[in-house]
Amino acid sequence: MGGLEAATIGREGAIGGIISQGNKPAFARAVVQIPGSAIRISVPRLETAKRNAPRLHDMLVRYSDCLIAQVLQSVGCAMVHPLEARCARWLLMAHDRLQQPEIPLTQEALAEMFGVARTYMTRIASALQRRGAISYRRGIVHIERRKILEDASCECYGAVRGHFNRVVPGLYPKVEP
Repeated sequence: MGGLEAATIGREGAIGGIISQGNKPAFARAVVQIPGSAIRISVPRLETAKRNAPRLHDMLVRYSDCLIAQVLQSVGCAMVHPLEARCARWLLMAHDRLQQPEIPLTQEALAEMFGVARTYMTRIASALQRRGAISYRRGIVHIERRKILEDASCECYGAVRGHFNRVVPGLYPKVEP
């Protein structure tokens, strides 16, 4: 089995030594689920940039707080919430980060991320599709009605999104249903 989902990082974020304060290597493993552009910066260059630009350092510290909150919430979520609610939460987070209704992701990748059998994930996706929240075609999940997806999600989505909005305001634009 691959890794289980602990955090979702998109265009807003970073992984690795963003807050390491020079402690290396950072303890992180990232799996790219959705293709896109990324930038890589060496830890020494990042440390120099943080020393020379206090606003950058402040932004990275605030983002790091949000990332930690997301990881902690994901752990609790995995322990107490049903898979449908967790899947809805993940799709909402992906929608926030991509800022488009189409999410290129297979049910197999979702199943692996949640540590469940693909057949179980298929039942969950089918239930969300029957309710009108999503549509699905091979390898693409389309957010049809975000409000239905929000209703299907557990409170973990709102808690993390609210924390991001308080700590790093304006990071995520308002998303239309």
